[in-house]
Amino acid sequence: MTLRGTHILVTAGPTHEPIDPVRYIANRSSGKQGYAIAAAAARLGARVTLVSGPVALKAPLGVQVARVETAREMLAAVESALPADIGIFAAAVADWRTVSEHSSKMKKAGSAGAPALALTENPDILKTIASRESLRPALVIGFAAETDNVVANARDKLKAKGCDWIVANDVSAETGVMGGDNNQVTLVTQAGEEGWPAMTKEGVASEFMKRAATLWQGKRRGAQAAE
Repeated sequence: MTLRGTHILVTAGPTHEPIDPVRYIANRSSGKQGYAIAAAAARLGARVTLVSGPVALKAPLGVQVARVETAREMLAAVESALPADIGIFAAAVADWRTVSEHSSKMKKAGSAGAPALALTENPDILKTIASRESLRPALVIGFAAETDNVVANARDKLKAKGCDWIVANDVSAETGVMGGDNNQVTLVTQAGEEGWPAMTKEGVASEFMKRAATLWQGKRRGAQAAE
C-alpha cells in the first residue's frame, strides 16, 4: 500500500494561550500520537505537513514541520498548508484563551486575592476545515480526547464538526494515555464504532494510516471513474 502523490496534513500537540509573558493556558498533550501518525504517513510515501504545538519531540523523518504556539497560529498554519488530500487533526487545541494578554508579569495582590481572567473561545480548527466550501480535504479526521461517555461524545462531535471520522480515546488520569506511550482508541464513523485493543501509539498510528489509505484510495478511484 502506498500514498505516493498524496499530501497529508496532520496537527499535533497542545496549544499555549498566553496570560502574560511567563504564564499560559495549556493541557497535558505530549503530541506523541500526532507525531506517530505523521511518521506512519511518511513511511507510506505521502508528502506530510505536520503543524505542531509546543512539544519536546523531534521532527519525524521526511516530514515538513510548522511549529506554532497558539490556536490562532495553528489555524493560520493549517490554512496555509492547504490544499491537502487528507487532514488529520490530532492536536489538543485549547478551547479558550484570555481576552487580552498582559504585557508584563502579573503580580500577587496580597489580600486583594487572585485576578479574574476573562476568557474567550478559540477558533474551532477541525470544524473550520471540515466545513470549507473550497480546499476541504477529501478525508477529514478528528480526535476526541474524553474522560466520560467517550463514544457518545465522539459521535456527537462527528456530527457537530462535519468530519468523516473521529478517533476517540479515554484520557482519564488512570489510563496514562495523556503523555504516555500507549493508547486505546475507538474509531467512530457514520457506519458505527469499532473499538481497538490497547497498543503503542506507534501501533495505533500504523493501523490508523492503513485504514485511512484504504479509504482515500477508494475515494480516488471513485472520483476517477466518475470523470
